[in-house]
Amino acid sequence: MKTRLVTSTVAALAAVAFISCARAETSAQGIQAGQYKVEPGHTQVTFSLLHFGFTQYSGMFSGASGSLKIDPAHLAATKLTVSLPIASVATTSDVLTGELKEPDWFDAARYPTATFTSKSVTATDAGHATISGDLTLHGVTKPVVLQAQFIGAGVNPMDKAYTIGFQATGVIKRSDFGVSKYVPMVGDDVTLSIAGAFEKQN
Repeated sequence: MKTRLVTSTVAALAAVAFISCARAETSAQGIQAGQYKVEPGHTQVTFSLLHFGFTQYSGMFSGASGSLKIDPAHLAATKLTVSLPIASVATTSDVLTGELKEPDWFDAARYPTATFTSKSVTATDAGHATISGDLTLHGVTKPVVLQAQFIGAGVNPMDKAYTIGFQATGVIKRSDFGVSKYVPMVGDDVTLSIAGAFEKQN
C-alpha cells in the first residue's frame, strides 16, 4: 500500500512538472527576442482550393526550413525566410500527389523549392500581425500578404528547446505563378494555412 502511494505521488508530481514545462506563454510581448530556426516536424503548410465546384480540396507541404529574427519590442524589424521542398506535397490521392510534382503542375524537378521572404511586419493588435513578402513558386516571384496570429511560446518539454509558434493565412492565385492547369474548373484562388514552429538559437 505504501509503495503504491509513493508511486502515485511521484507520478502526480511528474505530471505537474510536465504540465508546468509545457505551459506556453500566450502573450506576444512575452516572446524572447533573438534568432530562431524553423522546427520542421511541427511546421506545416496546407493549401485548399475549389475542386470542380464540389469540394474545397486540400493538400499539404512539409519539411520546411528557414529562419526568423524577432524582437517583440521592435516587431517591424522582424526578418522571416521559409523554404519548402515541392516534392513534399501530399494529398489523400496517391495519383494526384504524383501528378502535382509533374511539369503540368508544380514541376518539382525543375523548381524544387518554394520560398517566402518577408519584407515588412506590422502589428495589428497584441497577438496579430500582417506579414508582407515575396513568394517564389514555380520559378515566379510575386508579393503575398499573410495574416499571422501568435499561438504561444515556451520550453518544449520533449526537446527542451525554447519554441514559439504562429498560425498564418493568406490567399494566392496559382495562375499568377504559372500553375494554371484546369483553371477555372479547378479553382484559381488558393487558401494557405500555415502552422509555424521556431526554435531559439541564441
